[in-house]
Amino acid sequence: MSVDEAGAERVDSGADEPGWDVDPDDESGVAVVAAVGRQIKAWREAAGMRAGEFGAAIGYGEDLVYKVEGGRRIPRPEFLDRVDEVCGAGGKVAAMKQDLAEVRYPKKIRELAKMEAQAVELLAYGSHNLHGLLQTEEYARALFGMRRPAFSPDEVERLVSARVARQSIFDRSPGPELSFVQEEVTLRRSLGGRMVLRRQLERLLEVGQLRNVEIQVMPTGRDDHAGMGGEMQVLKFRDGSAVGRSEGDFGSRPVSDPKHLRIVELRCGIIRAQALTPRESMAFIEQVLGET
Repeated sequence: MSVDEAGAERVDSGADEPGWDVDPDDESGVAVVAAVGRQIKAWREAAGMRAGEFGAAIGYGEDLVYKVEGGRRIPRPEFLDRVDEVCGAGGKVAAMKQDLAEVRYPKKIRELAKMEAQAVELLAYGSHNLHGLLQTEEYARALFGMRRPAFSPDEVERLVSARVARQSIFDRSPGPELSFVQEEVTLRRSLGGRMVLRRQLERLLEVGQLRNVEIQVMPTGRDDHAGMGGEMQVLKFRDGSAVGRSEGDFGSRPVSDPKHLRIVELRCGIIRAQALTPRESMAFIEQVLGET
């Protein structure tokens, strides 16, 4: 199917307009989306096109054109590509994809990704599901898809995209030291089905080979366990500062007070000592993969 045919199908289908809703509480995001919308409107008017014929030309509905221009909808990258092509903008509109790359994700996730990008060390313990940085796209989609109350399909895709984007942390050079401890059950729970789990386990084995990554497994049979309070994480930064979070403690909010951080770091250290070693953990994951 050609681009024009696909566009015509989108216009005729009457389906929900593609894109992401703007969070009104995200002031910086609102400003960026509004600025991009004004630029798109300016290019459309310079091309001498009304919103309706412009929408038909780029393959999207007139309503979406108004929403994007009015800063009420975050356009997908392919929308900007079509605008650039139809308006003959020579890449100037398409270049705005970079401006929207971050604000299309929820503010809370952007803030987390920013901290992860600045961290030189990460310690994490996961009890219910795999840590977001370790998840495959399929696993993340299955995880978000089973949340209740249910996310809309659009919101699921938005959250999955944000989670996958955070994994660029593995491409950093020099990379941060990353240490994960995962409960055995997180390796056996087949979220999304058996094949999704198999590919997820293969991903763990792949990531576990990186020199700056350690993955440890906490066997279910352990009779001494310092992590019964729930998930926790510590991020350490180059200037010596750190931020931590422990589920059920300190209101489950991120903390940077040295007294609170000491508690979280202490628990993380004990959990790592109680878990299988990284080498034993890789062998354990291979065993689970063989059984799956």
